[in-house]
Amino acid sequence: MTAPVPLLPEDADRATLVGRVWDPETGGPRPVLVRGEQVHDLFSLAPTVSALLESEDALRRLQDVRGRPRWNLAELAAAPDEPGAARLLAPVDLQVVKACGVTFADSMVERVIEERCAGDPARAEQVRATVTAAVGSAVGGVEPGSEQARAVKEVLVERGLWSQYLEVGLGPDPEVFTKAPVLASVGYGARVGIPAFSQWNNPEPELVLAVDPRGRPRGCTLGNDVNLRDVEGRSALLLGMAKDNNASSALGPLLRLFDDTFTLDSVREERVRLRVEGAQDGFTLEGENHVGRLSRSFEQLVSATSGAHHQYPDGFVLYTGTLFAPTRDRDRPGEGFTHKDGDRVTISSPHLGSLRNTVGSAEELPRWEFGVGSLFSYLSEQRPTARPRGAHRHVEVRP
Repeated sequence: MTAPVPLLPEDADRATLVGRVWDPETGGPRPVLVRGEQVHDLFSLAPTVSALLESEDALRRLQDVRGRPRWNLAELAAAPDEPGAARLLAPVDLQVVKACGVTFADSMVERVIEERCAGDPARAEQVRATVTAAVGSAVGGVEPGSEQARAVKEVLVERGLWSQYLEVGLGPDPEVFTKAPVLASVGYGARVGIPAFSQWNNPEPELVLAVDPRGRPRGCTLGNDVNLRDVEGRSALLLGMAKDNNASSALGPLLRLFDDTFTLDSVREERVRLRVEGAQDGFTLEGENHVGRLSRSFEQLVSATSGAHHQYPDGFVLYTGTLFAPTRDRDRPGEGFTHKDGDRVTISSPHLGSLRNTVGSAEELPRWEFGVGSLFSYLSEQRPTARPRGAHRHVEVRP
């Protein structure tokens, strides 16, 4: 009997787990249901994960899935990160990939430090001591948008210490940005990309919500919001350059749907762990993102993203931010942590399993070539009655 696959949640026997698999036989992605090591093809039920989450009776339909599984989870997890291999993909497809930043007081101070360093890691230690002493005690425990927050702002403005990061960390509106294009995220076992122009960067372990077109969270997964600290530190207007590069968004291993035994409340106190193992130097880094310390609720982050002001017809996924900002020195004293080629990054939590990726050069990783047009062509080839526009609504769904 095959040993249990460690990527699964601790309570996997009670979890409703869906994902996506690259299928070499048909040349495209297939939505899947994972039960233990059995991986069932869901294409006849819903051709996209987006369509599945939009279905009101998705859970009932998934419970009724029977028949022989098409894949084995252990084999998919061990597959090489190569275009032709049957392998796990990011567990979302047509959803827009959004992200929230500066949602924890601790990481908010680190963003201020980046800004004051102007992206220079050599200045980080000195600036950290100054900023933490002046700002850290003032912002801890302050509710964003409150009268207390406004009073803190007035004091810090008078002292010349106000920052755009403090504005989104303490002000009435959170930072919400587009992390990656549709279909650009990579999944379990894939390489994540660091561009050659960055010399100060880090992983960001986060809990990621999957939200349907009506703004309802339907499940969650783990994510690595790969971040270029030197680029963002130079200017917040370079956020796109700092956040959106080849393979800079990792999601997985699977999407756990909310059901009777697992709800949004189940992950309000989730602890998302991070471990980085250096292939070049043997360096190890560990950290934890305690979701319970979010300064804004899940509901507040979702409503800031979607509502009367902005709709997402195919749904969206939302990185909820990270508490973790690595400061431990890796090379030269005072410069903190930055990635090296070959770093093995593991992000895990009790309810969501483990997302594992290896760091590579963004310029040398496989080019992202399977986009929305490719997906619609694939859907049309697999289901001749499908119409490319809004394919997830117009494809006939068979129980």
